[in-house]
Amino acid sequence: MELVDARGGDLGVTRKRKRNDGENNTLSNFSLDDLNQDILERVLSRLPTSAFFRLSSVCKRWKSVAASSSFKSACSDISARDPWFFMVDPHLNRSIVFDSTEKNWKKLNYPNLLQNHHLDSMPVAASGGLICFRNSLGNFVVSNPLTGSCSELPPVDLDQKDQSLHAIVMSEDPDGCKGSYKLVLVYGQVPKLRFKVYSSTTGCWDEDVALSRKVDDSIDFNFNDDTVVYFLSRTGNVVSTNMQRSPSKQYSSVVTNRNGEDTVYFISSSGTIMACNLNKKCFVEYPRLLPVFSEYSIDVVECQGEMLVVMLSEFLETASLRVWRYDEEARTWHQIAALPPAMSHEWYGKKVDINCVGAGDQILICMNSNDLYTYLLCDLVENQWTELPKCYMNGEAVEFMSAFSFEPRIEATV
Repeated sequence: MELVDARGGDLGVTRKRKRNDGENNTLSNFSLDDLNQDILERVLSRLPTSAFFRLSSVCKRWKSVAASSSFKSACSDISARDPWFFMVDPHLNRSIVFDSTEKNWKKLNYPNLLQNHHLDSMPVAASGGLICFRNSLGNFVVSNPLTGSCSELPPVDLDQKDQSLHAIVMSEDPDGCKGSYKLVLVYGQVPKLRFKVYSSTTGCWDEDVALSRKVDDSIDFNFNDDTVVYFLSRTGNVVSTNMQRSPSKQYSSVVTNRNGEDTVYFISSSGTIMACNLNKKCFVEYPRLLPVFSEYSIDVVECQGEMLVVMLSEFLETASLRVWRYDEEARTWHQIAALPPAMSHEWYGKKVDINCVGAGDQILICMNSNDLYTYLLCDLVENQWTELPKCYMNGEAVEFMSAFSFEPRIEATV
């Protein structure tokens, strides 16, 4: 039997294939049935992930392959898979993803452990093939959105009450076994920040660690981290504003690993980027991209192991959406991509909130206002911007607040 379509169409079988005259008869008569179990599993493991859900309907042998542990082991040998984007909508009770390979929307089964109507669970972090949720009690649940398997982490006890939680990040644990992960929380009041780490290898939370302020005379620090920022407008009036975040991205943060050092980045309530080096146990506040009084929405993403900033700002009666990289040596920001003005201008004056997530060389940007919403996919290598199609459920378009990127891996365990 032969695989006919592995890009979103139905899987089918055929017993005859047309060959050019003179082609080797051995190849023309080749069938997947001739492969031993190990080779067949390795061949099927290279299919797009969406095809895995249809393997069991092809034949009995493929059904047994899909259920075998050795097949999942073969899948784990695939170094990387195209990302899927787990979308967050206001209902918080369904799993809708955008498949970046097939360029379409998919609805997955919502995990049973999260189906508690009294405890809304919000996705807060993702790594590999797993997504971490936080419920209204403050407890964390890690889930594989493809299989629906879930595991609730032990309750976390922050040292002091009324501590502000700034960052929740998830990453692979290099010190653990294959597929292990760690969850990092950064909390406290600036400049008294602390962090705490959960390891899936040990199954418990480590003791919290204090972060010290890294002094850099070339940067003008601002540790007045009040929720509300006051400034003097051009007309001389005192105006107050704050960095409003979508509830799903109130802990907007990313983690990078460079030269063996983990650094967590998050946005302070005043709109600056904070960088916390977990290995050196210190933090620094990066210089502001725009003045406090500028109208803008900002988010941080991780792409190819580095932190980038996406910012939507307004200037000279137009809107501008740009991607920035921070130069550690020069202590300055550099623009690396920008949405064409013809596409960004329509957002001027709309009070837009952007929520972004990185995946490899791509950034998915959710743009929401009271009047409009859209989702853009930015290719940083080609500087190409693509608007995603609307997602319809039961005949109605679904508006998403934010997204989390993950690798669709059926073998990922919680």
